[in-house]
Amino acid sequence: MNRIFVPPIKCQGIKTKIVPLILANAEFRTDGIWYEPFMGSGVVGFNRRTATAVFSDINPHIIAFYSAIRTSQITPPMARAFLESEGAKLLIQGEKYYYEVRDRFNRGFSPLDFLFLSRACFNGMIRFNSKGEFNVPFCRKPQRFSPSYITKIVNQIKYVWEAARHYDWKFECAPFDRILAMASEQDMIYCDPPYLGRHVDYFNSWTEDDERRLYESLSQTKARFILSTWHSNKYRKNLLLDTLWSKFYTVTKEHFYHVGAKEDNRNAITEALVMNFPPICSELKKLKVKQTSLF
Repeated sequence: MNRIFVPPIKCQGIKTKIVPLILANAEFRTDGIWYEPFMGSGVVGFNRRTATAVFSDINPHIIAFYSAIRTSQITPPMARAFLESEGAKLLIQGEKYYYEVRDRFNRGFSPLDFLFLSRACFNGMIRFNSKGEFNVPFCRKPQRFSPSYITKIVNQIKYVWEAARHYDWKFECAPFDRILAMASEQDMIYCDPPYLGRHVDYFNSWTEDDERRLYESLSQTKARFILSTWHSNKYRKNLLLDTLWSKFYTVTKEHFYHVGAKEDNRNAITEALVMNFPPICSELKKLKVKQTSLF
């Protein structure tokens, strides 16, 4: 079946719709390592499914969740039992129970509580305050965890759990420059940093100085890289593409993010893929990723 695997944890700016375009350009040696230093949802690397991969992020809760899956501290049956139990309490107690779990998570940082919050919070957002506390409000849907919804999440967890057991996948909480320094000529780097001035929080704030440090690191790497960034929207253009990133190749594609409380605030944006090699593919039309069985 031709389809894209959607991960159990979603993040703002998830690249689900343009995964085919990214992966069509992500060709490298079969013995190479896939490096994803801004993991976020992990949707690109999870669909690429290389034998060896390093997923990293500075958000410790994303890494703790996937590390728990990799080491079987979280398994699909465990996740099902947890979501069924917590979902039943949410259905009875509603908003009050959501905030009880949120307070519990901010004290103990349980990966399963993180999963619950990410699927029961407003608009599927992941946001932390300056104290490192999850602070997204409730989605106001007490019936959120229906049997079919739980099965969907459990299947998403199962995909990662099986892949992480079969492949050499590592999950690291580390700054991007430390991860990029590990890459060699046969490897592929995919970078999806926070977009300058867009949807940032305590864990993923991003400045122009950060962008310049990323540019310096990618300019020095011997590996192939693909960088996701924004090209323009109806209000403005990313000027750094014409200055900082101008020496590299660029492919653009219009994309639509479902972020914002009101439909009027959910506007189209033109994405840019910046790479240090000639693009293999520049069109998304009729392009699909072959989704096969894992093993």
